[in-house]
Amino acid sequence: MEKPKGYKLRCTLTFGDIYGQVLVWMVVIFVSLAAGLALMGSSKPIFALVGVGVILVLSLPFLLFAFTTTLLNHISLDPSPALDRVA
Repeated sequence: MEKPKGYKLRCTLTFGDIYGQVLVWMVVIFVSLAAGLALMGSSKPIFALVGVGVILVLSLPFLLFAFTTTLLNHISLDPSPALDRVA
């Protein structure tokens, strides 16, 4: 009878894999802040704060989804060599 094999959890994620996602989200943040500053000079500055808040709140789930899917795509279970167990 064949002995059960163990598995090794391996993560191959590097910073280069998420670098583009970080850059895109930073662009989203800077654009929303620029839009907020542009609206701040209007007669109703509350729209500026609401606009920045809405952009950040709506973009955060997409960022978390992108990070988690990238992380899960780089996790693998590799079979480890069979260990000789004393029975």
